[in-house]
Amino acid sequence: MTRTGRILAIAALAVLPAGGLASPAQLTVKAVNKFQIARPAQTIELSAAQLAPIGEKDLARIHVKDAAGKELLCQAVDTDGDYTPDLVIFQADFAAGEARSFAVYSAGKQIYTRDQFKAYGRFARERFDDFAWENDRIAHRMYGKALESWVREPLASSTVDIWSKRVTRMVINDWYMVDNYHADTGEGADFYSAGPSQGCGGNGLWADEKLWLSKNFVNSRVLANGPIRVMFELTYEPFDVNGTMVAEMKRITLDAGQNLDRFQSFYKPPGGGGPLTTAIGLKKVADERVEFSGQRGFLAKWESVEKKAGYQGLAIVMDLKTYEKRAEDRLNLLLISKVGTDNVATYWAGFCWDKAGQFNDFNAWLMYVDNFSQALLSPIEVTVSGQ
Repeated sequence: MTRTGRILAIAALAVLPAGGLASPAQLTVKAVNKFQIARPAQTIELSAAQLAPIGEKDLARIHVKDAAGKELLCQAVDTDGDYTPDLVIFQADFAAGEARSFAVYSAGKQIYTRDQFKAYGRFARERFDDFAWENDRIAHRMYGKALESWVREPLASSTVDIWSKRVTRMVINDWYMVDNYHADTGEGADFYSAGPSQGCGGNGLWADEKLWLSKNFVNSRVLANGPIRVMFELTYEPFDVNGTMVAEMKRITLDAGQNLDRFQSFYKPPGGGGPLTTAIGLKKVADERVEFSGQRGFLAKWESVEKKAGYQGLAIVMDLKTYEKRAEDRLNLLLISKVGTDNVATYWAGFCWDKAGQFNDFNAWLMYVDNFSQALLSPIEVTVSGQ
């Protein structure tokens, strides 16, 4: 062999993995919607293990194209806060029963423009420690420790507040900047008064037929911040649950194109004991229309928005395997759910506003909530293979 030939042979071996076979240039992802209803804006998750054959350690360099060759927006996500992404997500629309395929490959590092962001959240020190988050459909906020001692309007509450928006672009930063978000200037506004209620899906623990609640969160951590998914954690000081002090950390996830957030409460009772029971609430208001389905595991309602600003729908969806009963107290409609042996409570909650143009009446909102609850039982099936 010539000297040049030996150099080329050595160079070829250098790019081979330990097994001696070159990694594929791309992977093929097949995703199937076995649910016989159309499902827009479905998030596909690919783990680091599934992506490993590409040989790319930096998941921020992963790209996705659909079958027509169109590049799709995707996001590397760090789910455990170690500053190393372990998931790549992207979204696609599915017709009833549709199967779709995608090409996944490594290229340049993802760089996003402001207009590409469909999900975002942040801690707002300037607003007494709010944490606010949004996607292209809805927005929320929860209250931090500083609000408990605000001299003008102190409030201790683990409620989930509603910010009604009628535009798809991100508005949180602008609304905090002008500090006039209780007035609708064409984008929506904060019309909702959550107060000490559980608002739109706040939760606590249920013991002795009573709701026991934490106060405001004391720390926050952002794990993912768009353009597709916002995911963050809120930490609470231990609170009394019928004579026992229990610590809690909430993890909240909201993806683009969705009206319901995923909530997870990680509880730490003394000695890791249990069993625990959680209660998830929707604030009671006058003249509300309420629909409950024990078979589907949801509680939905339709009500007037304050300041005569139209109507809104609210909902809670939970895993039927954990559902226990329906209840209420002075301020809230409640769904009671058993907490798993891991002391983690998981449920979904969210809302819509008729002026946003997505749901015009209660029937449309009920159909969305019902379909969402059924789709949880039939997730998009994903398989990954070499090219």
